Amino acid sequence: MTIDAIQPGGDPQVGNLATPLNSSGFSLAFIRNLPAYRKGLSPNRRGLEIGMAHGYFLYGPFALLGPLRNTEFASTAGVLAAVGMVAILTIALSMYGSVGVTKPTETLTTPETPEELGTSEGWAEFANGFFIGGSGGAFFAYLLCQTPYLELVRSVMG
Repeated sequence: MTIDAIQPGGDPQVGNLATPLNSSGFSLAFIRNLPAYRKGLSPNRRGLEIGMAHGYFLYGPFALLGPLRNTEFASTAGVLAAVGMVAILTIALSMYGSVGVTKPTETLTTPETPEELGTSEGWAEFANGFFIGGSGGAFFAYLLCQTPYLELVRSVMG
C-alpha cells in the first residue's frame, strides 16, 4: 500500500507541490489570517501589524545579548538597536518598492494576494506602517521590561 502524500499543485512544471503541511485546512487558515494576506487591510495597516511584531521581538536579543548586556544601559541600548534595525529594514522595504514591483506570486496557500502590494505606492505605505509599528513594538517591549514585576521575577529566579 502506497500513500501519495505529495501531489502537484496545478502545473507540475512550476514546482508548486501540495504537501500535507502546506495544503491542510489548518495551514491554509493560519496563513490566510496573517496580516500580509488578510483581506480588507490597507497597506499601512499591514505594515503596522508586521512592524509591531518585528520590533517587539527584536528588542530582547539586543538588550540581553548585546555588548552592553551587563551594564545599566542594556535596556536603552536594546531599544535603540531595535529601532535602528527597524529603520534599516524600512529602508530595504522602500528600496524594494522603488524598483517597480509586480503583483505577488500566487501559491497554494495564498491564491488571493493583495493587489495594493503590487504597486510602488502600496509598498511605500507598507514601509511607513512598518517603521511606525516596529518602533512602537520596540518601545512597548522596553516598557514591559521596565516594570517592577519583572524585577521581582528576576530577584526570585536568582
